[in-house]
Amino acid sequence: MTQFGAVVGLLALGQAMVILGGEGGIDLSVGSTMSLSGVVMGLVAQGTGVSPWIAALFALLSGLALGALNGFLVTVIRIPALISTLGTLFLYSSLAMVLTGGGQTGGMDRDGFRFLGNSTVLGVPTQVILVLIPCYLIVGAVFAYTRYGRRIYQVGNNDLAAALVGINVVRLRFSLYCWSGVLAAVAAVVSNSWLLTARPAAGLNLELQAVTIAVLGGIHIFGGRGSLGGVALAVLLVVVLNSGLQLAGLSQTIQAGVLGALLVISALLSGFTGFRPKRASSRGPSNNAK
Repeated sequence: MTQFGAVVGLLALGQAMVILGGEGGIDLSVGSTMSLSGVVMGLVAQGTGVSPWIAALFALLSGLALGALNGFLVTVIRIPALISTLGTLFLYSSLAMVLTGGGQTGGMDRDGFRFLGNSTVLGVPTQVILVLIPCYLIVGAVFAYTRYGRRIYQVGNNDLAAALVGINVVRLRFSLYCWSGVLAAVAAVVSNSWLLTARPAAGLNLELQAVTIAVLGGIHIFGGRGSLGGVALAVLLVVVLNSGLQLAGLSQTIQAGVLGALLVISALLSGFTGFRPKRASSRGPSNNAK
């Protein structure tokens, strides 16, 4: 349960950052980005014979490039995030299948790479101690103590007001998609170390869980509100729920339905807060902008 939680928790962290940026931001391609980045890592490790630790750097670069493409489509070309990331979801997953021929790539079980995904520290999986928790602490510190973190909330609350005080809204939102891609690649590295293979469908259907965790954890669907503490608790809840449904012998279809219902309920509860997105107007800045 905890090993899987480390993977989906990283995807949810990137998803939370994108949603916090506002303007309907969402990254439906996080699962496919994870799959393709992991495949790139596997092909490099198996094809060149380099250490999996070195190949992991190629996975991170791939995740950055894939996230940057999403950010370019959304912030520069101005394609709605729902449409553009849905398109790249299919694009990235198809490319992962084409590169591997639908099979798996090996070359991971050497140079001590299995340590990251198949060992424990005081009974807790190593990827949780060395990857998941540090990522949440670092991003949480960025949100709380840096100008960049404060600007994410400012842009998510009112992008017009943020632009009026000199914040480059396009650049900031572009960076959030880049971070989402990098975190998906980190999840791919963890998954490859856990399974000791790179699978083209490793991130299949994980985008639904990532969105559910982010919204359930208190990240407002319109952006500008939420904390990572709630997201971390939501990771635990969704992982336990998934495991319970599997132990009960329920099918994948029913499990997906339960997650979908949980996402709808989370969105409804979020709407009851009374928070509404502040849109730019041709009549000038709102009172909040002033």
